[in-house]
Amino acid sequence: MQRWFDAAVAKRIAVVSFPLMGTMVGNLLMMLVDRLCLAHYSPDTLAASGPAVFTSMAIIAFFCSTVGVSRSFVAQANGRSGLEEARGEGALGLFLGLACGAVLFMAAPLIALIPQLSSRPAQIVSLESQYMLWAAIFGGVMAINTALSSFFNGVGRTRETLMVGIVGQVVDSIFTVGLVFGKFGLPEMGMAGAAIGTLIGTLSMLGCYALMLPREVWRELMNIFIARSEHLWSRLAFRLRRGVPSGLSAGVDQLGNTAFIWIVAVLGASALAANNVNLTINYLGIIPIIGLGIGCSILCATAAGKQQYAELATIVRVTVVIELIYVLLVSTVQVTMPQVLLKAFGDLGHNQEIIDLAIDTQRVLWTFSGAFAFSMTGAAVLESIGMARFSLIVRLVLMWFMSIPLIYYVAMGNRDDPSSLVTCWIIGSVFELAIGLIYFWRIAKAVRGAENRLQVNHHPATEGAL
Repeated sequence: MQRWFDAAVAKRIAVVSFPLMGTMVGNLLMMLVDRLCLAHYSPDTLAASGPAVFTSMAIIAFFCSTVGVSRSFVAQANGRSGLEEARGEGALGLFLGLACGAVLFMAAPLIALIPQLSSRPAQIVSLESQYMLWAAIFGGVMAINTALSSFFNGVGRTRETLMVGIVGQVVDSIFTVGLVFGKFGLPEMGMAGAAIGTLIGTLSMLGCYALMLPREVWRELMNIFIARSEHLWSRLAFRLRRGVPSGLSAGVDQLGNTAFIWIVAVLGASALAANNVNLTINYLGIIPIIGLGIGCSILCATAAGKQQYAELATIVRVTVVIELIYVLLVSTVQVTMPQVLLKAFGDLGHNQEIIDLAIDTQRVLWTFSGAFAFSMTGAAVLESIGMARFSLIVRLVLMWFMSIPLIYYVAMGNRDDPSSLVTCWIIGSVFELAIGLIYFWRIAKAVRGAENRLQVNHHPATEGAL
């Protein structure tokens, strides 16, 4: 009989995941700097920041997640054969990252037109377009950085990605503050300045990765460009068949979050402002979980490469226990001391209705954080064994055909009642939990059958199940 918690496995998860958690927290800080600067700059930039940031991230998430599946390929190759094969997989991932980055660069003018499809005020639409033009450009750099970080993370060198992330965060913070408000001798650019600051931060990370990447990976990449890589197009096609569903799943998720923002906007300006604040606070509860989930997927992919499926099951169990402990700690602060977290956003225009609604909503954020622990970890583990298509179908059905329509129905039926924002959050949390539980059912089935769809020629192993 297997134990539900294994201290040795927990230590391995900590070694791999804690640097990733730091990286994710750093990403949170980068987003916080953007949102806080825009919140303090003007009411218009605060209102525009929610739709602009989340719409941009929905598009960027598709490309980054499509490239990010390389992490699982690298980890499985490292577990199966060692560093030599992992370097080859890393080079192919970098090739894909460069291609996705080029697509985003070229699509930037078109992406900037998306806000014009909405019915929001003209000045808000103009600000959103400014941000999204530059967001497409820094998104292209992010796609390349994702490919580079996938190699380091896949072979367990997560401390390097943490160090690179810290450099990017420091640079981003300086330039974002400077370019939004015109500080440090930089021009005042408002909304666009937030995105340009992020671009400069991501470029600094790209430079660090380029210097740190092993020469063998660069050599493999050059072989790809001069057509010396064996079975290049078949390998790339297989990578895309596994990566595109992952990208679509992330895009569908981000679009769902964006749709949520747009839908609750019908509840009024107070609900929109309170929701924008709580979206940022919510990241306190979920960003570290993303780091733990990614660390879990790396260890699971390595175990799958070795065909050690009982170990994979143990890794998943221990990760979820750690995540739920973290959710409990953060949720305690959100429920008992909501005013402390709100102070970071200034006086919110001295609007008591916004403040009260933000506090009420913050006190139910724990429901989403707890559900997210299952959905995010489940999706990451499914990706690590090549089953992102399943997670895409589940999320598409439950989010877009059930959760979003129900939230829309509630919001439209309570257009004059901003307090319905709390109900909308709870509905989203319930469906997020349902998605996570279905993911874990599929993982249990995969472990019992020793399924691994990242290997073309896979021979099932005979090990225990969950």
